[in-house]
Amino acid sequence: MKTDKSSTNWTLKRKIIIGYGIALVLILAVLSWAIINLLKLGDASDAILQENYKSIIAAEKMVNAIERQDSATLLSLLGFEEEGLKQFRENEMVFLESLGRAKDNITIKGEAEVIDSIEQGFSSYLTNFSDLRILSRNDKKTAASFYHEHILPSFISARDACIRLREINEETMVKASSQAKSIAERAIWSMSMVGLTALAIGLGFSFILSNLLMQPLAHIMEGVQKVADGDYNIKIESHSSDELGHLANEFNAMVKKLKEYNDLNIEKIVAEKSKSDAIIRGIDDGIIVFDTEFKVTGINPAAANALNIDPSTAINSHFLEVIKSEKLFDYIRHAAEHEHSPHIEEGKDILTIGEVENQRHYQFFVTPIRTKADTMIGVTLLLRNITRLKELDRLKSEFIMKASHELKTPLTSIGMSINLLLERSLKKLNPKEQKLLSAANEDLQRLKALVEDLLTLSKIESGKIELEFESVSMPTIFEKTNSFVSGLAEEKSIKLEFQAPKELPLVKADLHKIILVLTNLISNAVRYTKSGGNIKISANKAGSQIQIAVKDNGEGIPYESQSRIFDKFVQADDSKSREGTGLGLAICKEIVRAHGGLIWVDSTPGEGSIFTFTLPVAE
Repeated sequence: MKTDKSSTNWTLKRKIIIGYGIALVLILAVLSWAIINLLKLGDASDAILQENYKSIIAAEKMVNAIERQDSATLLSLLGFEEEGLKQFRENEMVFLESLGRAKDNITIKGEAEVIDSIEQGFSSYLTNFSDLRILSRNDKKTAASFYHEHILPSFISARDACIRLREINEETMVKASSQAKSIAERAIWSMSMVGLTALAIGLGFSFILSNLLMQPLAHIMEGVQKVADGDYNIKIESHSSDELGHLANEFNAMVKKLKEYNDLNIEKIVAEKSKSDAIIRGIDDGIIVFDTEFKVTGINPAAANALNIDPSTAINSHFLEVIKSEKLFDYIRHAAEHEHSPHIEEGKDILTIGEVENQRHYQFFVTPIRTKADTMIGVTLLLRNITRLKELDRLKSEFIMKASHELKTPLTSIGMSINLLLERSLKKLNPKEQKLLSAANEDLQRLKALVEDLLTLSKIESGKIELEFESVSMPTIFEKTNSFVSGLAEEKSIKLEFQAPKELPLVKADLHKIILVLTNLISNAVRYTKSGGNIKISANKAGSQIQIAVKDNGEGIPYESQSRIFDKFVQADDSKSREGTGLGLAICKEIVRAHGGLIWVDSTPGEGSIFTFTLPVAE
């Protein structure tokens, strides 16, 4: 029992604390030794600076000052006595101030004797200078001889003493520097030895501690791997009473419970999977499930029939082996990489399968699959058969085109009749009859415009409209557009402003069709802008596209209408519905899409609107 109690006290926490405690003690020893050596090195460096640097500076200043005084003496002999005297007295003050600093900083042997000789020599130099001034006033020649015999020797003596002061301090600094270097070298070697010793001891303890920790952990990791592979018949033997031993016991208990849970729920899981498969098989729309490597993990009969493949052979096949569509694969890959459904433009979410005579059309939806923990596990592709809707849309377009063609002839005849009545019989009619005839003429013109717009839209939607692409400049497009809309803007006193930078590249476009788009957009802007307003038409480069914008300061578009403003027969303001057919923006949208561009609107009610569309840059 005593042995068991002893072993129980050696917990994992205590082992880690002891192991890292030894390492921390070694680090503290190395750090302390480093601090001691750095303090010694700092003291040596401080000695170099504090004891000698001030004396060197003072000696240097004294040398400079006395040399300038000698120059001032020669200046006085040359006849510039006032200037020489001024320069002599200024440098005298500098010399005496530096001499005082040197006397206050006597720190080395022999320095006091040198300073005494400097002081004596300078005093003699000052006395001789005073005598020279008296002589120079009476006899310049005698004064010059006096300079060579007395002043120059005293100047040289004082200056040499100053130089000697500087030299002995420099010698002392060199010795102190050598001493500091020696201390640094000893510190490096001693710190290296202490550090290497601490490193060796630390590595030894780390190796022993890692063995104590990793051996039981390796057994636990092996057990975890087997459990992950579905093997629940695993038990980890543990002879340790520390935390790792407790962990092994808890792991064994967990595996036992997992085995019981697995045995209990396996039938329920299989039943739920069978139910899910049955639901997916019963859905009329095609569903294909891909994993993160884009391999098929599930496919229902509707999708298999749509793609004309065998479901059993499709499983574990790559996406491109099942569906030969790079465009659709890009959407699948985007959903897998960004973990959200890709934005697909209207009309580009259609997958067409089969030959021309027997084509089938499917609208597709791409959705990422996440777990409750928000982990990405795959992507689903839903295929909705819209072949019948496509056929109905084609029949509708053909009906509209045929009906419009059939209406053109009678409308022309009716128009000729009404025009004839207006020209010849208008005076014979009473005012009420004249008003009815004018209203009939207006309704006829509106009906003819509607038929023309329907024909144009039907041709564009059916792909029968012919586009004559050419390289054209934006100034040319703006100039021709202005000639069509300037009169309309002048009627309401609205200012039109066209802006296109000269450096803009050419665009690839059908000139007449793009002028039609701009004319429609500007006409709408004029219609919804009050008199005296402003409309700005601008063009700017954005990547490989040119963006053309029509901006007005009119009424703006209600938020609820902005999402469907480009649909057929939709107008922003019902009160102005009689002024247009409601097809202009739909035609603009189809023309821009036929050019490979996009069109959109940004509007704030009461502040105006900006209609923007793009055109490709000409190569």
